[in-house]
Amino acid sequence: MLYTLPSLPYADDALEPAISKKTVEFHYGKHEKAYIENLNNLIQNTDKCDLPLEEIILSSSGALFNNASQAWNHIFYFFSFSPDGGGEPKGELRQAIDRQFGSFELFKKQFTEAGIKLFGSGWVWLSCDNEGNLFITQGSNASNPMTEGLTPLLVFDVWEHAYYLDYQNRRADALNALWNIIDWDIVESRF
Repeated sequence: MLYTLPSLPYADDALEPAISKKTVEFHYGKHEKAYIENLNNLIQNTDKCDLPLEEIILSSSGALFNNASQAWNHIFYFFSFSPDGGGEPKGELRQAIDRQFGSFELFKKQFTEAGIKLFGSGWVWLSCDNEGNLFITQGSNASNPMTEGLTPLLVFDVWEHAYYLDYQNRRADALNALWNIIDWDIVESRF
C-alpha cells in the first residue's frame, strides 16, 4: 500500500492571515509530501507496507518512525483547521477543559506557553487518556502522544518551517493566530 498526500478540505489561501498560502504550499505541499514519499520508500517490500499509519508509528523507530509520525502529525495538524474556525469548544470537551484547566482562557494560555517554551523544533499536544483526562504535552522532533498511550486531540506545530515565512522568529504570534482557525467540531470529535 502506498500512502498519498490527502487534499486539504480548503483552498491554500483559505487560512489567511493566520497561515499564508505560501506557507500552506511549502509546509503541506512540499514538506508533508516529502515525509510521505520517504515513508513509502522505507516501507516498500517490508512487513510494514500494509499497516495503518498509526501501527507503523507504534511499532517502529529511527527513520521509519520519524517519517511515519511526521506524515501523520502534519495531516492531523492541517485537518484541525477551517477558514470558519476559531471560537471555543463546546460540549464534553469544553467541560473537561474547564474542569481540568479552570477555564478555556487558562487552557489557551497554558497550551500556547507550552509551545513557546519548547526548545527547538517539535509539537505541543492536547491529548486525553482512556478516562477522558486531558494532558498538554510538548514533544521534540517527530514525537506523538500515541506512543505514550494517549489519544491526540489538538496539535500546534512549532517547527520553524510551520511559521517562519509568515512570522519569522515570532513563534508566540504564530501560535496565537492558530486559535482563530481551529475547527472545534473536529477536535471535539476526537475526544
